[in-house]
Amino acid sequence: MNLARCPIMNTRTLPTLLASILITGFAAVPAAQAAGPSVPTEIVVGYSNGTGVEAQAAIAANAGTDPGQRVSTRSQVVSVAPGESRDAAIRRLRNTPGVRYAVPNLIAHASGLGWMPNDRGRVNRLAGWQVTQWNFMRLRGVNAPDAWANVRAAGRPGGKGVKVAIIDSGIAYMNWGRFRRSPDLTGSNFIYGYDFVARNRYPLDRNGHGTHVAGTIAESTNNGKYMTGLAYGATIIPLRVLDAQGSGDSADIAEAIRFAANRGAAVINLSIEFDPGTTAEQIPEVISAIDYATAHGSLVVSAAGNDASNSVTYPAKAASALAVGATTEHRCLTDYSNYGTGLDLVAPGGGSDANIPADANCKPNGTAGRDIVQLGLNRGSAGAASVPYRFFLDAEDGTSMAAPHVSATAALVVASGVLGAHPTPAALRAHLLSTADPTTLHDFYGAGLVDAARATQPIVK
Repeated sequence: MNLARCPIMNTRTLPTLLASILITGFAAVPAAQAAGPSVPTEIVVGYSNGTGVEAQAAIAANAGTDPGQRVSTRSQVVSVAPGESRDAAIRRLRNTPGVRYAVPNLIAHASGLGWMPNDRGRVNRLAGWQVTQWNFMRLRGVNAPDAWANVRAAGRPGGKGVKVAIIDSGIAYMNWGRFRRSPDLTGSNFIYGYDFVARNRYPLDRNGHGTHVAGTIAESTNNGKYMTGLAYGATIIPLRVLDAQGSGDSADIAEAIRFAANRGAAVINLSIEFDPGTTAEQIPEVISAIDYATAHGSLVVSAAGNDASNSVTYPAKAASALAVGATTEHRCLTDYSNYGTGLDLVAPGGGSDANIPADANCKPNGTAGRDIVQLGLNRGSAGAASVPYRFFLDAEDGTSMAAPHVSATAALVVASGVLGAHPTPAALRAHLLSTADPTTLHDFYGAGLVDAARATQPIVK
């Protein structure tokens, strides 16, 4: 049986393991060009001098809208029925005598930022997480603050209730015997776990890799300590397939994928890879399990691999999987990330820039970028977590760290409802690709850098 290894467990990275304000516009702006997030069914209408209240009501009705909040004597909010075209209503209003402007009801955020948690980060001050978690910020990473604001507006803060399965080395999610829950993971967010290595119901981490991955997705947020998690409200299904040294077999991995799909996981995160020479014919049970999960409604997200190769490794290379490469804080591909054949998109993974002359963001001979930081476990020289557990703010790099950014973003998209209550894996995949930061360098970045804010922004019809 071929052994799987986690992407960071290679010769290059082994040493790192040790160590609603209303905004009005002008009639000349096309309806579809809303400048940012907006209330999906609402329009702000400004009326000309002399257009009285009765005339305003008639105008709103003739445009197929219902009057609502009055902003002033000459402006009000009107709404279209769910499923109706807001753009068409705006065009009707703008072509009506007595209307000075009709624009989407845009959403503003304080100081240009979305909801900002108070977690203290490494600098140990309120909201200090921003200093360290570049990967969640707007100009370097996935723009978590605006994404958080979007899902909070949808009533699902942090992707509340969306099931995400993390198939990895286990997670420090509960107290059991000698094992202790990570002080920044909320135990109530974890359900349905299973350990496919020890064959019991307690998939607790013996390596540390899975706990770090889980932190990026679901670290407790706005609790005044440590770091933040991108989909902090998600419901996590912890599944252990990697042993204390970070290795596991294909049969366990396949079984875990099917387990996750059968438990209703909307997203399955696989921050693991097989050796570069592995073919689909050698792991048919894993390919079949990924296809099974996809057919049963789970989006499978997988790390592209850390071999600096122009082709991603399995399981990311499976046709049904979403393959994720890694970027640095400079928005450049990392020098270890696989790229090219099979790559779908990229996300923050940390580390140094690759040498890509066509990308001005890449500075391969400059200062190395920062890694991804989450609360993790100390490891010994053999790669296993210390016993008893010792927790610390752990800096890691790898496509293992990139994949959970995409898994968490997918969970936020499901929670936001922008694709409906239960989007198919195909719809979710297409949406993540279409809302990624666009690029022309598809060989290196696939569809581009995942953008959680754009992905969760309400779709205007």
